[in-house]
Amino acid sequence: MTLLSFSDVGVDFGATTLFSGVTFTVAAGDRWGIVGRNGTGKTTLFRLLTGAMEPTRGALARQPGTRVSLLEQHRDFGDAETVWEAAAGELSALLALERSLVEQAAALAHDSSPEALERYGRDLERFEHEGGYEVTSRIDAVLHGLGFDPAAARATPVAVLSGGERGRLGLARQLTSTADVLLLDEPTNHLDLDTTAWLESYLQTVDRTVLLVSHDRAFLAATVDHILHFEGGSAFPYTGTYKDFVIQRTERRLAQQRAFDQQRKKIARESDYIARNIAGQNSRQAKGRRKRLERMPRLSAPIAGDDDAMALRFDVHDRGGDRVVQAVGVSVKVGDRVLVERFNGTLMRGDVLGLIGPNGAGKSTLIRAVFGEHPVAAGELRIGNSIDAGWYRQDLSQVPLDRTIYGAIEDLRPTWERRLIQGHLGRFGFSGDEVQRRVETLSGGERARVALAMLMLSRANLLVLDEPTNHLDVESIEALEDAIDAYEGTVLLVSHDRELLRALTTKVWVLHDRHITEYADGFAEWETVSAERAHAASVRAAEDEALARVQERKRVAARREQAATSDPRRERRAAERELADAEAGVERLEREVAALTAALEDPDLYTRPDGVAEAKRLGGDLDARKRDLDAALERWTAATERAEAFSAP
Repeated sequence: MTLLSFSDVGVDFGATTLFSGVTFTVAAGDRWGIVGRNGTGKTTLFRLLTGAMEPTRGALARQPGTRVSLLEQHRDFGDAETVWEAAAGELSALLALERSLVEQAAALAHDSSPEALERYGRDLERFEHEGGYEVTSRIDAVLHGLGFDPAAARATPVAVLSGGERGRLGLARQLTSTADVLLLDEPTNHLDLDTTAWLESYLQTVDRTVLLVSHDRAFLAATVDHILHFEGGSAFPYTGTYKDFVIQRTERRLAQQRAFDQQRKKIARESDYIARNIAGQNSRQAKGRRKRLERMPRLSAPIAGDDDAMALRFDVHDRGGDRVVQAVGVSVKVGDRVLVERFNGTLMRGDVLGLIGPNGAGKSTLIRAVFGEHPVAAGELRIGNSIDAGWYRQDLSQVPLDRTIYGAIEDLRPTWERRLIQGHLGRFGFSGDEVQRRVETLSGGERARVALAMLMLSRANLLVLDEPTNHLDVESIEALEDAIDAYEGTVLLVSHDRELLRALTTKVWVLHDRHITEYADGFAEWETVSAERAHAASVRAAEDEALARVQERKRVAARREQAATSDPRRERRAAERELADAEAGVERLEREVAALTAALEDPDLYTRPDGVAEAKRLGGDLDARKRDLDAALERWTAATERAEAFSAP
């Protein structure tokens, strides 16, 4: 079923055309990735879909009753007081019913009258019928996946959250909504690797329609089955994965180029014939050809591909020493909080080191300590001899806000002629009078390109890149990747871009719980470890949902047994013994599952030489225990039903 359709849609802002001729359809269950250069119209497309604006021309149709949810709409959480209520959104009524059931269960200890039991049973049935167990567990899972403690979220006020936490809460609210279409605008921005991987897995399992704008190529590759690519003043739909899109885009551009070249040659031949024969004996044929040539529809020039990307290249002025950065017993603190504890490590010449870890763990602070901008609490952290470092800061504070684009480069190359500065900025997409714009007026993506233009002039033999892809579009990220790959110096890369880390890193340092673990085989080894941890977390989430049902049924069975007035019989005693045995089996397997899950989540496991192999073995054991627990829960349910039959009034 088609939910949304665009037919020859165009948008103008005054005399400027943003895009035109956009035609595509979105069916129920589709997952679309929206890609293209910054400023080509991706966010405007979302505004059209939500009805916030109307197209200048063309038609946009929506299936009647289709509900669309955009992340930006949910930064205001209305009357919600707690984090859990804000995440629940329209489903918060179930939270109130869940609280009522808890209160009723506690009251049954003092009042187990038939009326109280009947009310409790009725509300419990309603809770189950409305999907209460599934909804609450889904909200808990989304909150946990996005870095919140679900239990604490029930009491944590929204007002105490930071800006980044409010952004993640807005994403949680959108994911738990019942909207038919989810519009996600750069959902992985400022998410760490674990959280991004969770979101990727979540979107793979939901049955709703998703349109997402993203520059994260790994995220797109794992989540979308269609691509809408903005380029050349329009947008072109592609069916298939992100990898399929890259191939199809190349083929399409080649076909465009061939058709354009063929027509250009034909026009040249016809024009030459007309010029030679217009006044001769073949004048009539020449005039006929001229009329046909005038009526011939002209093909547009082919859309440029990589030629329009940043012409980025990093050169090295001096080779430098072999030991680039060395840490010996290093501890780093912020106030009383320890971020890094007793770290020993060496960054060697030619390494491309990935530094990864959760947001707020201390990666940027560690980099500041390397440059001497933050004190080391213990140990020694130093840059080697003859090492000249260039630093791309995450906050882009290296770009002077009080200067023009031209002035920022002129400060670094005061002896350059104007044509050299203009030429250098042209490599980064700035031309003409645009170079006289003040930096403070630039968008995040434009400021990032200025920062890279400045970094390119450093000719440093150590590049420290702190989240360099945050503000870049896909094409610019690809140009950056190629530049790093061709660079002959050393790179310290802090990034959440998995595709970049996979392609470039020779080893990885992972900062987690104050400790840094080195993975000598690079990012691929870390991904194996991360997959085992994610497996353990998914098992725990599934068990939490199942055990919530079990515990509730236990409470109901216990209250009904207290209310029973008939004398016990032999069959009842047998049923009770069977129930007790079943409960003991469930509790034993619960303990085993919890122990295996805790072992898989222990960071120390992955620091041992055999840690990855041991994690795989534990993961297999966990699957087996989970299957045993599922069977034990079925036996317990059957035993409970038999015991309840004897307890029924």
